Amino acid sequence: MPENTYTPPKVWTWDKDNGGEWAKTNRPVSGATHEQTLPRGTHSLQLYSLGTPNGQKVTIMLEELLAAGVTGAEYDAWLIDIGQGDQFGSDFVAINPNSKIPALLDYSGEKPLRVFESGSILFYLAEKFGMFLPTTQPGRAECMSWLMWQMGTAPMIGGGFGHFYAYAPEKFEYPINRYAMETKRILDVADKRLAETRYLAGDEYTIADIACYGWFGGFLRGDAYGDAATFLDVPSYANLVRWGEELAARKGIQRGRIVNRNGDGFVRERHSAADIDAVLAG
Repeated sequence: MPENTYTPPKVWTWDKDNGGEWAKTNRPVSGATHEQTLPRGTHSLQLYSLGTPNGQKVTIMLEELLAAGVTGAEYDAWLIDIGQGDQFGSDFVAINPNSKIPALLDYSGEKPLRVFESGSILFYLAEKFGMFLPTTQPGRAECMSWLMWQMGTAPMIGGGFGHFYAYAPEKFEYPINRYAMETKRILDVADKRLAETRYLAGDEYTIADIACYGWFGGFLRGDAYGDAATFLDVPSYANLVRWGEELAARKGIQRGRIVNRNGDGFVRERHSAADIDAVLAG
């Protein structure tokens, strides 16, 4: 038996120093760790997020709505630094008890309305503004099926492949192979579907495409998990590449994917179109 074989204890206990990039924020209990007052801007839609794949879904959706002339989709986007544990602040937990980004507050009604989980927010905004979600069957069901497919596969790509390939304190062949295999299977599902249709749900661009681009876009651009695109041979998925190139040319995607991110070429907070315009112009 290999020397590094792990024998689980009868009852698992939490080791706070278990290593890994996210060790200081990950924990086995829910709820707030500290008092926190979240800021509020001038728009009805207040987004608290980070420009991870899940966070990008919502900012892309909002920018797509604005590009389509939906002025009611104006929003303030505030950065939640998950590396510093902002997601465990009292105000954020009040919006999302699961302490995950993104989280949205809509002040357009009589009382503030909370929406959490990226797929739920996409669905909420699509219904609220009547865009990017078919209203009749079978298109509506097809769209929702692909949206839920993305929500179900994301943990395999991120918490599975991404964690063990890029973030784990040590590299082990078994988990990397296990999740690389599953990630490639997911890419293959999308590639075969996109051999049949222009977009995932059919001939229309929908929230299913927005959700999937949040995750697939990084692999297609070659900026996900270091050199993971080469490791997974992403360019070999020709139909997925074709779809990705078409989506990457969309104004809403170009603008939405740079919001709530730090560094050159990104927008830490977004309060008006001018915030993004200034970065893109630079």
